[in-house]
Amino acid sequence: MSELIKHECGIALIRLLKPLEYYQFKYGTWRYGLQKLYLLMEKQHNRGQDGAGIACVKLNAQPGTPYINRQRSNAASSIEAIFQAINNDFNRYDEKLVNDPLWAKSHLPFAGELYMGHLRYGTFGGNNIENVHPVLRENNWQTRNLLLAGNFNLTNVDEIFNHLLELGQHPKDFSDTVTILENVGHFLDMEVQRKFVLFKTQGYDNKEISELIAEHLDIQSILRESSKRWDGGYAIVGIIGHGDAFVMRDPNGIRPAYYFHNDEIAVVASERTVIQTVMNASYEEVHELQPGYAIIVKKDGFISVEEIRPPVERRACSFERIYFSRGSDKDIYNERKKLGELLTPAILEAIDYDIENTVFSYIPNTAESAFYGMITGIDKYVKKKIKEQILNEGNNLTPERLDQIMSLHARIEKIAHKDIKLRTFIAQDKGRDDLVGHVYDITYGTVNPGKDNLVIIDDSIVRGTTLKQSIIRILDRLHPKRIIVVSSSPQIRYPDCYGIDMAKLSDFIAFKAAIALLKETGQEHIINEVYKKSKAQQNLPKEEIVNYVKEIYAPFTDQQISDKIAQMLHSPEIKAEIKIVYQTVENLHKACPNHQGDWYFTGNYPTPGGNKVVNTSFINFIEGRNQRAY
Repeated sequence: MSELIKHECGIALIRLLKPLEYYQFKYGTWRYGLQKLYLLMEKQHNRGQDGAGIACVKLNAQPGTPYINRQRSNAASSIEAIFQAINNDFNRYDEKLVNDPLWAKSHLPFAGELYMGHLRYGTFGGNNIENVHPVLRENNWQTRNLLLAGNFNLTNVDEIFNHLLELGQHPKDFSDTVTILENVGHFLDMEVQRKFVLFKTQGYDNKEISELIAEHLDIQSILRESSKRWDGGYAIVGIIGHGDAFVMRDPNGIRPAYYFHNDEIAVVASERTVIQTVMNASYEEVHELQPGYAIIVKKDGFISVEEIRPPVERRACSFERIYFSRGSDKDIYNERKKLGELLTPAILEAIDYDIENTVFSYIPNTAESAFYGMITGIDKYVKKKIKEQILNEGNNLTPERLDQIMSLHARIEKIAHKDIKLRTFIAQDKGRDDLVGHVYDITYGTVNPGKDNLVIIDDSIVRGTTLKQSIIRILDRLHPKRIIVVSSSPQIRYPDCYGIDMAKLSDFIAFKAAIALLKETGQEHIINEVYKKSKAQQNLPKEEIVNYVKEIYAPFTDQQISDKIAQMLHSPEIKAEIKIVYQTVENLHKACPNHQGDWYFTGNYPTPGGNKVVNTSFINFIEGRNQRAY
């Protein structure tokens, strides 16, 4: 992607199903689980670079000894910082002691059977250590201790927060993280208390009751009660102090979660391919956690997958497939290729079917798979054209003419090269507009000046800032006749509120283009009408709010908006003609049939809170408030 977008986080859960001595004997180290956690997090570092955290819970720890340990970091290399700190602690002791699993479990903080990991991309709130997961709710009762981490955003934090106030709580912060922690914690307390009363009436003493509560704690009930009011996308991992663990997914399947287990270990992570790689597991051995379900691992190691919320229409996030997830997953790789291939007809039209005088390339690095698909589509067209020409020649075909016909091919070049170090530097100083033009380098001599079209594919065009200030400028230095920028995703028109940092309508170039067209065509009254309608429903319950922002786009075709975007991305110093080709929503669904979450493009939000967010976002735009819409 040419523009940096912060997005959903990464989660990891590991439960060792054997004693630490087992891993020492079989794998030569009791650190087997800790090492797997490190790999799971490193393989998902693309999902969060603002911070990272891990937690460890020891099973059956002796009273009076620590059994919950947590390490968090918001350093630039947070994963490295966390595990370096743990290793430094290990290095304080004699190596023989450290390698003894029994001694390690009694003396070392991260020697245990349960591990939780989290990678944070902050969509809201400062990048301070308090915003880094896991978060912890402490208590002297093991069964009342709660660790939580998640890949989630809630659209109705205010509702849940007010409910906590009605219950008599006094949350320390107004955020979705703390709100969910206290929300789950409340129903955990209720369940523990209910079990305590039950076993007390049966004549057990308090010590016996503690053990019975740990054994019989109803995790399903806790999750069902606490999640009743949640509106948003989430994959939440939790560990309770005595040793129960769970991962729960939202009923629309917006945020991803996958799991694997055998007789040695249970693993949950945000991406299938990460588990495949770390555990050397086959595709079939790694399962998707179904929407509305939770995988629950009890203290005794019993694993079950239980329905928590009734699944509704599956609206798994399509941006996961287009950009965010690792492209090494076989399904994601094929879907991204298909996205590129389905763009072929529109690309051919944009270049006037002039294959001979067109160079094809891509914006590194995530658009590479879509590029391969695009070339597949172009090759199919070329083969068809060659076949037609040969048949049309008939008996008049000569060896020379055959050579000429067969010479037609897609011209592929590596045009753009991203300067990663420079991009990181610029990200720290947004005011250096002149430097933005040097984020990419180009390969000179690849384009015939004044003659060739240059087609370059990206996975999405969101704000258009980097395109205008950097990419188009440097591509124009090659002096192509025409630059065709292709987006493998449709026009991004609406804000996200389920985990991706795209909450402001004013950021989207498609929205800016539609507003400009309304003004140019004398339809500015539509803007005012949408504002009045949005304002009128501002205080309604989220379930009653309608997405009237759709009316901003309704007067225009997709092509009209694309043409306006191309005009907006052009500047006086650019000599080449600029064209923009977007994916269609229909083709997006064809390429990603199991990920129909398309609210970015259509405004069809999977939960009522989405309409509330887009309504607020439009009001903020009109009233000039540059702030988050939820």
